[in-house]
Amino acid sequence: MSQAQRQRGITLIGLLFWGALIAIAVVIGLQVVPAWQESISIQHAVDQAAKAGPTVMDIRNKFDKMAEVDYISSVAGKDLQITKVNGSVVVSYAYQKEIHLVGPAYLLLKFSGKSH
Repeated sequence: MSQAQRQRGITLIGLLFWGALIAIAVVIGLQVVPAWQESISIQHAVDQAAKAGPTVMDIRNKFDKMAEVDYISSVAGKDLQITKVNGSVVVSYAYQKEIHLVGPAYLLLKFSGKSH
């Protein structure tokens, strides 16, 4: 075998391609992670607010207080849908988060949930 046939490895173009792909994934991930963390905080606040009291106003006030402490800005107490199912209070929510990528491109994340 000649020297060229035995050599293996990645080319410079391949290295640049995979490096760019990994960099794009990291940049998008760094923008998605805070939105995901906020959704976890919202779910926790909704679960706590559902136990706050018998009235709709009590539940919304409790959620707003927790949202202030946890820096929740995507959902407010007035955005919650509060219903009774089989005698227990169910608090549900739904919202969208847009993340600007580049130019006219956006990443749209849709979150929804209800109290447990």
